Amino acid sequence: MSVADEPWRASARRIAAAVRAGEISAVDVVGSHLERIADVNPLVGALTVVFDDRALGAAAELDRAIAAGEDPGPLAGVPFSVKENIDLTWSATTHGWRGAVHAVPDQDATLVARMRAAGAVPIGRGNMPDFGMRWECDNDLFGRTRNPWSLAHSPGGSSGGDAVAVATGMAAIGLGNDYGGSVRVPADAVGVAGFRPTGGRIPAGAARRREPVPLSLQRFSSAGLLARHTGDIAAAFQVVHGADGVDPFAVTTPFSPYDGARRAALVRDPFGDGTDAATARALDVATDALRRAGWEVVETCPPLLEEAVQGWRLLSTTEMQAAYGPQRWDPPLGAGATRFLELAGGAQTHLRSLEEYADVWARRAVVAAHWQDFFRAHPVLVGTVSEARPPLVDADLIDADTAGRWWRRYRLSVAANYLALPAVAVPTGSATDGLPVGVQVMAAAGQDHAALAAAQAIEDAVGVRTPIVPR
Repeated sequence: MSVADEPWRASARRIAAAVRAGEISAVDVVGSHLERIADVNPLVGALTVVFDDRALGAAAELDRAIAAGEDPGPLAGVPFSVKENIDLTWSATTHGWRGAVHAVPDQDATLVARMRAAGAVPIGRGNMPDFGMRWECDNDLFGRTRNPWSLAHSPGGSSGGDAVAVATGMAAIGLGNDYGGSVRVPADAVGVAGFRPTGGRIPAGAARRREPVPLSLQRFSSAGLLARHTGDIAAAFQVVHGADGVDPFAVTTPFSPYDGARRAALVRDPFGDGTDAATARALDVATDALRRAGWEVVETCPPLLEEAVQGWRLLSTTEMQAAYGPQRWDPPLGAGATRFLELAGGAQTHLRSLEEYADVWARRAVVAAHWQDFFRAHPVLVGTVSEARPPLVDADLIDADTAGRWWRRYRLSVAANYLALPAVAVPTGSATDGLPVGVQVMAAAGQDHAALAAAQAIEDAVGVRTPIVPR
């Protein structure tokens, strides 16, 4: 099937190649995606704002540039979504909160500006929970985003809107961010690829930093990318990565194809909780794919994993409750976010003294050094994104014990945030319940290309099953 038949089904790289070659216009590509949005978005609520006229106008400008013989950029005509907490001058950066409905930024975030300069076209805003403070995707401003594989199940969060937009063919690439799995969790739940890079490799989603930011948010969070194809993530990453002179923590590290040792560590049941059949099968599929691609795979576990998980837990809980507690907001946070924070806050463990707080931060350097040694022997680590199947919507609001323990589903994922490591969620198929299942691949800091290479090997063996029609 050619790109011209159904552009919304095509990968970002195929779209860009076809637009650059004159096989299809950027206007036709964007128009096809807008038609897809009109058909699908009312069912899943993934996009909060759709840029119909502006997207078509940007596409027309791109077509005029191509007709004039100008270089349209490596992502020419590729429609992408922008999470509600990433600055884009076309609409307010609301963070999913009613109090920011008029907060239209005067500049694009660097990663948005770089996507646009590369020829990509913003198609809409991706939904999220209030300030990303749930692993769910619902708020009182825009409503709920639903999982297209089963409308009764959660699509994960907080970048759930962008993940669903990508999974259903409304956008070829989604821009999100990841503090505790917020790109990888929804990617895993809806069957697409999701990438959080090494901390600092993509500049922050704010065009300018105007307010103090908790230290854990500075260290654990990263902008990230979602796409149906791992190769599209790699292509977009090459466009958006690198220091920008605005984000004081952004760094430039050259990106090149991975040519290192093909050795992978498989983490099957790191906490001794047991592994369900779907998870075990996903790990088997990933292992087989890597071995057939020439990778050596050994079952082992990284050092001090429990401490890494608990470190993220203690620091994020302490700082987020202090900085973002529901009592601080006027107007209040949405009902779901307020209830989750109240339930989780009552059940969570907090650091009670300056000495405890300082000690956990100090121990992070020790954990990071042990993991660095581990990655010298095993350049990539393969495990799960989630230790449980995608839950029903609002399952995290059942009671205080459930809310307080929700993070345990994603323990291996938050370890990557604690250490600012690159990690890629990649689908491996579906379980007997019909919902997607997959794995994630981690690598040492700065070795993003290693994680992407291993994820690509898995995808090459398994194939891509999206976009899908919501069920």
